[in-house]
Amino acid sequence: MHVGGPWQDEGVSENLTIDDTATRWSTPDRAGMPLVVLLHGYGADEHDLFGLVPHLPEGIVAASVAAPLSPPWPMPGRSWYPIEGLDGRSAVAVTAAADAFLRWLDTAGAEASSVALLGFSQGAAVALQALRLAPERFGAVAALSGYATPGELPLDDTLKELRPPVFWGRGSHDDVIPPALIDHTAQWLPEHSELSGRVYIGLTHSISEEELVDVRLFLEKWIDDIAP
Repeated sequence: MHVGGPWQDEGVSENLTIDDTATRWSTPDRAGMPLVVLLHGYGADEHDLFGLVPHLPEGIVAASVAAPLSPPWPMPGRSWYPIEGLDGRSAVAVTAAADAFLRWLDTAGAEASSVALLGFSQGAAVALQALRLAPERFGAVAALSGYATPGELPLDDTLKELRPPVFWGRGSHDDVIPPALIDHTAQWLPEHSELSGRVYIGLTHSISEEELVDVRLFLEKWIDDIAP
């Protein structure tokens, strides 16, 4: 059972709940299978990344999760944390979202043989933050067009020892993620993971077919490594 860590600020994480009824599953037969959880970006929802399922390796279960917040009107979809205002992209807010996700995973991922995360933009930031909160729970993380949140968490030293496989992909023309966060991530990930990744020339804040091929190869290696 996941328990919130000492980072928590005035119970902020308890205010976030993921709607399990909104989760889209690729198959009802999930026991003992490797699980890939898809975490969408700002203004999207659980339907967005579900379209990637045909590009994922065979022999896995995929679950696409709906983020717990609604962005300000008139933005559609869902969000993991606010990006507006002076507190936009707050480390506390990102961690609260990751902790809410881990509580969802306590039940939803209980029967999985191993869990990998595939996040886009905000979803990538939450995926990396969840890895930092519970590094022993994940076999791999694919972070697309996202970033590692600045600041320290209690298990960062543990992460340095475990060095889980992380794929970080982003476009050379992505102007959504602030350059300071990209620079931080470029320094932080090599110290805390077994990093692979690629900058896709000409790609904006999106996912290309070329990137999907790389993600599939990355996840196939994860599957090979957990095979009995």
